[in-house]
Amino acid sequence: MDKQLLVAGGGIGGLAAALAATRAGWEVRLFERAVQFSEVGAGVQLGPNAVRCLQAWGLEPALNAVAAFPQHLQVRSAMHGGVLATLALGEATVRRYGAPYATIHRADLHSLLLHAVQDPPAVQLNLGHAITQHEDTGNAVLVHVEHGQGQAKPVEGDALIGADGLWSRTRTQVWQDGSPRATGHLAYRALVPAQALPAAWRAQVTAWLGPRLHAVHYPVRRGEWMNLVVIIHGNPPQDLEHWDHAANAADLAHALEGTHPALQEVVHSVAAAGLGWRLWPLCDRAPMQSADAMARGLVALLGDAAHPMPPYLAQGAGMALEDATQLQAALALHDVEVPLRLRRYALNRWQRAARVQARSQRNGRIFHATGLVRWGRDLGLRVLGERLLDVPWLYRGDGMDAGLMCFAIKNLAIGALFTSD
Repeated sequence: MDKQLLVAGGGIGGLAAALAATRAGWEVRLFERAVQFSEVGAGVQLGPNAVRCLQAWGLEPALNAVAAFPQHLQVRSAMHGGVLATLALGEATVRRYGAPYATIHRADLHSLLLHAVQDPPAVQLNLGHAITQHEDTGNAVLVHVEHGQGQAKPVEGDALIGADGLWSRTRTQVWQDGSPRATGHLAYRALVPAQALPAAWRAQVTAWLGPRLHAVHYPVRRGEWMNLVVIIHGNPPQDLEHWDHAANAADLAHALEGTHPALQEVVHSVAAAGLGWRLWPLCDRAPMQSADAMARGLVALLGDAAHPMPPYLAQGAGMALEDATQLQAALALHDVEVPLRLRRYALNRWQRAARVQARSQRNGRIFHATGLVRWGRDLGLRVLGERLLDVPWLYRGDGMDAGLMCFAIKNLAIGALFTSD
């Protein structure tokens, strides 16, 4: 008899989990608290490790129809504007890792996953339904669901996946390990028409590194739009859970005083196009310490619910997609008890995800470095170039660290730099 998976959350991670479970032969009920599917935010970068997940699900044509595929990653100084290093993407990434490097609007990634679970209909989607609590009886999971008309009848399943994001209720109930921590970094996000930026920048990812700040822009929606992100240090709004706040452009302009005119021109393109910024206070958690952080009994976590990370390795969405592919493999072990399947999933994922969490947090310190560390970072990028920007252990997915290079300045190792979401 088919097993039934319950999924909390209908974002990118939740839809990926649902799709993976159906491919493993499970029935799926997904519960999303929003009354309609929508993805706030803007752009997402997908390294070849993430693109390979979509390819394995047969979604490469859908990705090609909506994504952009930058030809280069270029790192520049936010202060003097000079190029520090360049990494070839495009066909070079396909040759190295078997898949391209893609940049995509978050809503487009969400949409292609949504269509995949709807055609043919393989997942029961319950919008406007929030899982408020659950019970793991050892033989089944019973979830209590709240919707617009009150409390619904409890729903029983064979396992529960908490893909309900950074502020996961599933995690709170099972792990009881407190709230995410504020990083003190604020991300300003905007989208502008591609024509608003110089033609040379429309086909590449450009990162600007400065003291206590950095910016990145890259194409989305087949190259028709550009995603802009500027991350600065500052005090977060009081309401951290509702992260997408209307932003004050004057605060951003003040933070960028003294940066290179070319960067300021990029930032000013948002107002020139009659568009606005949105503010995202960044939060994270400490890297996971064991497989127990991802699965207990009949309940497992996926994506940001399990391993939230700042966007300094551009792997938030990628890690959720990788989680889902490993979940699929584990759920397909039909001769194994369900708790052991989820345990296998967690064992296969926690160390790699924890490593990406740690690298993302370290990159945030390197990107925003000041003084001698900033000087050493810039020198290392000029000397080592692609060898610092490329991340083979991450993109291959084999756990090897062969491409990691370090540059020591006063006993501080600076390694494996990359750009942010």
